[in-house]
Amino acid sequence: MRLTILGCGTLGETILGGLLASGVDAADVVVTGRRDERMRELAERYGVRALLDNAAAVAAADVALLTVKPQAAAGVLAGLDGALGGGKLLISACAGVAIERIRAIVGDVPVIRAMPNTPARIREGMTVLAPGPGVDAAALARAERIFAAVGRVRVLEEKHMDVVTGLSGSGPAFAFVILEALADGGVMMGLPRDAAIELAAQTVQGAARLALHTREHPAALKDQVTTPAGCTIAGLLTLEDGRIRSTLARAIQEATRVAGGLGG
Repeated sequence: MRLTILGCGTLGETILGGLLASGVDAADVVVTGRRDERMRELAERYGVRALLDNAAAVAAADVALLTVKPQAAAGVLAGLDGALGGGKLLISACAGVAIERIRAIVGDVPVIRAMPNTPARIREGMTVLAPGPGVDAAALARAERIFAAVGRVRVLEEKHMDVVTGLSGSGPAFAFVILEALADGGVMMGLPRDAAIELAAQTVQGAARLALHTREHPAALKDQVTTPAGCTIAGLLTLEDGRIRSTLARAIQEATRVAGGLGG
């Protein structure tokens, strides 16, 4: 499968690095961008072909993955000059850009919206796919193979994509704030900074993996750690004093609201 990553910026490079780390052959990947210097850098770093001509790159691909900023999506798509014909699949990772809008530009082409996140860089990403009209099982399976190489994949209806963007797309940033705060608490109580960060990061990772592995409700897992009159319940009540639940939930709500307007 020949893949072209259109507009290989931060997100595109994250996916590219994850794919190559998973064993995808660099010879099967072409990346594009606007600056010659950036293209030379990516070609040297990853061994892929790097072009400035989007249409030429797509013409040689089976799948085109659009990773430009939402505001630039329409211009890039309009410049493809029919290169998406012949049964090629277009996957858009542009937050807030609806499939209907994409197809209004490129025509009757199978389009899948995708929302990956930055942990794809270490093959621990979470990607949600939303197939559009005309996407058959084979095309969807092809997209799932691409993103399964960089983490977990789930298929949902397009109506959920804005909240997916707010939760798993923006979520790593929220998790980093929580991780930093936990480490700060450790430092405040005497731990060296590097030890506090390591303990906090492994604790957050372990808790997340436990939830995924057991599929138990987070509240049930929390209760297993919370003994009567213990230190955990004391800490939990302090978190509740700070309204941590509503603050985090509202962060997702606000990120979702903004995501819905990114496509213009």
